[in-house]
Amino acid sequence: MILVTGGTGLVGSHLLFNLSQQKEKVVATYRKNSDLKAVKRVFSFYADDFEDLFDSINWIEADLTDVYSLTKAFEGITQVYHSAAMISFKASDYKKMRKINIGGTSNIVNLCITNNIKKLCFVSSIAAVGKSSSDIEITENGEWNIEDNNYGYAITKYGAEIEVWRGAQEGLDVVIVNPAVILGPGYWENSTGKLFTNIYNGLNLYTEGITGFVGVTDVVNIMVKLMNSNIKNERYIVVGKNDSFKNILFAIADGFGKKRPGLKITKPMSNLFWRFEWLLYKMTNRTPLMTKHTAQAAHNTYFFSNRKVLEAIGYEFEPIENTIKSTCKHFLAHK
Repeated sequence: MILVTGGTGLVGSHLLFNLSQQKEKVVATYRKNSDLKAVKRVFSFYADDFEDLFDSINWIEADLTDVYSLTKAFEGITQVYHSAAMISFKASDYKKMRKINIGGTSNIVNLCITNNIKKLCFVSSIAAVGKSSSDIEITENGEWNIEDNNYGYAITKYGAEIEVWRGAQEGLDVVIVNPAVILGPGYWENSTGKLFTNIYNGLNLYTEGITGFVGVTDVVNIMVKLMNSNIKNERYIVVGKNDSFKNILFAIADGFGKKRPGLKITKPMSNLFWRFEWLLYKMTNRTPLMTKHTAQAAHNTYFFSNRKVLEAIGYEFEPIENTIKSTCKHFLAHK
């Protein structure tokens, strides 16, 4: 039986659909007040019998920081996919992210060891990959430097990886995936789903920073292939294409039949904007539209290599343009 944490997120919901289609016995954790309807909506994008597939999942309320609730979720489990995490770029959320991302992962690893779990797949991020230089292709071998990754989310995902490697040293078989910016349908008000919502609503701004992008179905397919293989104690960057934010936003606009964004945002403009947003946050407690980190990231130039995962499992990525087109299609159907 398989346990999936973070089943109500973008990766988790698509993973649950993949596993339920394969008729796997699956237990999924969710936090109190999570939106299970959003998971069912994701299922409806891909299958006519989505109600039956969704109903085949055994949902258990659990919190990563609550060992007791997690212990119940581990009963009868042989494999674990750990995709639950807190994503935030607000400095004020750092301590909470440490508790969830590092402490929570430590709890998962400990329970995997205690319950003799056969294999653990941990969903990390390219934020936890060392970026020693911006003018070469970044691989899994880059040395992680806190000076280059000095924001809360990156630090806590790297810390979570350390917990997973600790588990490997204690005899637990593990694989880690480090996805690039994940695109896919179903969560239009969260994470990258906002890109689609904002473009649909007429966003006219773009930057020319470059990073890696990948479709959510590719991430899930690779996770399952790695778990079903003999590979253990390895980590893999999962990126379908390195591209500019400009090109991605233009492709989304084209997918909606909307006008492409026409105003290029420069670094000085971004620096002014995030400071203005910080001031508003302090005055109103409203979540900032841009933080210091996101302002910088929008202009960074990083190229990530997917060579290792290609050589390991011979995977063929879906063109990111196809992912964008299908995501736009689901967005329009949902709206």
